[in-house]
Amino acid sequence: MQNYENPLIGRYASPEMCALWGPQRKFSTWRRLWVALAEAEKELGLPISARQIDEMKEHLDDIDFESAAQHEKRLRHDVMAHVHTFGDVCPDARPVIHLGATSCFVTDNTDAILLREGLAMLRDRLVRVIDRLGRFAQEYRDLPCLAFTHLQPAQPTTVGKRACLWAYDLVLDLAELEHRIGTVRTLGNKGTTGTQASFLKLFDGDHGKVRELERRFCEKIGFAESFAVTGQTYPRKMDSQILDVLSGIAQSAHKFGTDLRILAHRKEMEEPFEKGQIGSSAMAYKRNPMRSERICSLARFVMSLPANAAATLATQWMERTLDDSANRRLTLPQAFLAVDALLILYRNVAEGMVVYPNVIARNLAAELPFMATENILMAAVEAGGDRQHLHEVIRVHSQAAAAVVKQEGGENDLLDRLRNDPAFEAVRIDAEMEPARFVGRAPEQVDEFLLEHIEPLRRTHAGALDTALDTDAELRV
Repeated sequence: MQNYENPLIGRYASPEMCALWGPQRKFSTWRRLWVALAEAEKELGLPISARQIDEMKEHLDDIDFESAAQHEKRLRHDVMAHVHTFGDVCPDARPVIHLGATSCFVTDNTDAILLREGLAMLRDRLVRVIDRLGRFAQEYRDLPCLAFTHLQPAQPTTVGKRACLWAYDLVLDLAELEHRIGTVRTLGNKGTTGTQASFLKLFDGDHGKVRELERRFCEKIGFAESFAVTGQTYPRKMDSQILDVLSGIAQSAHKFGTDLRILAHRKEMEEPFEKGQIGSSAMAYKRNPMRSERICSLARFVMSLPANAAATLATQWMERTLDDSANRRLTLPQAFLAVDALLILYRNVAEGMVVYPNVIARNLAAELPFMATENILMAAVEAGGDRQHLHEVIRVHSQAAAAVVKQEGGENDLLDRLRNDPAFEAVRIDAEMEPARFVGRAPEQVDEFLLEHIEPLRRTHAGALDTALDTDAELRV
């Protein structure tokens, strides 16, 4: 307990995402890349035996990390340390391990594999959150509530319509995420400066075989194509684009978390609060929105990372510099771990949100008289009144009622003032006060959004919604 531990791993992210970015997965993938390269080289005529390849395949996962650490201490080179560690258990294959390759062959191709797989994992989590918000929106499609612009009371909406706003942000994020999954490329076999000179040497100047080698290698590791041209690394543009997508998800989650915290302050909605949960160490009555706060906290961290990736991209001089390495070891895994964690939280909150209809109705009723004045004005005009005179009467009464609320701390008495004014005696004021009359098409918009956006998404991603495969139902600390 003496050393710092990353809380993304110890407290927040899923075991699956932690394992994806862990040493075992990383270095066993390196070994698989070396096997794929050797297989492709053998198929194209290089003197590599089946026995050498079989020997490598027998030791894909039994990595001696202590031996690798000793090699790296001596060599000061992580890739060569693992080349030697692999060669120690594959003596026959040792001469052909990493043949023609440079360090970025394993580091960048592995990163491409992990990035694509990580995006797919986040896609499934994102779909689950959208699904939960869709269910919530359906349940509360027509429950009127006070809406806000400038964080000031505005024309009413419904609780379900507001949930659609949260869900639609994520639907847009999902489209961006799927686009990025489809455009992840691998480095392929490019050599030290991207010219493939080492492979051209291996194949005695046969350009066709060098191109075929890369095609076969990419196919073996599950990619249809590599980047068309590169320096030593794949373009760091891809990292920047991926972190932009992850930041977009974080932005949407932060918006949701902030909204829910405000609604909790108004006592209209709350996140789940467990029976034995403590809200405050001092104030026993507190029900702090700690999950929503954590969503915002993690989201803020993710939102800070794209600037880092942009700076890394911008400073990759010529064919590459190594100042990207330590930086990417931090930013890429931690971005995925943080988004994984906040989506688990988001889903947990979305499926357990508590709604207090009576408080919502009371808060709406306190503001509705002001919003109803336009309808009341129109009804009075229809009954034969003068629009300009009626407008002035409403203005005077509204200002007086507002003064009672703001200066005296009293209740909004605007409706009583209008009921007692002869100018409005022909108007059934109470009939004009039904909240459902003020929400416009909000319930219908919920129905249309669910039908046109959520249902197709559910069909397309049915596998992600299979509860038998769902492993993140349990919220970590």
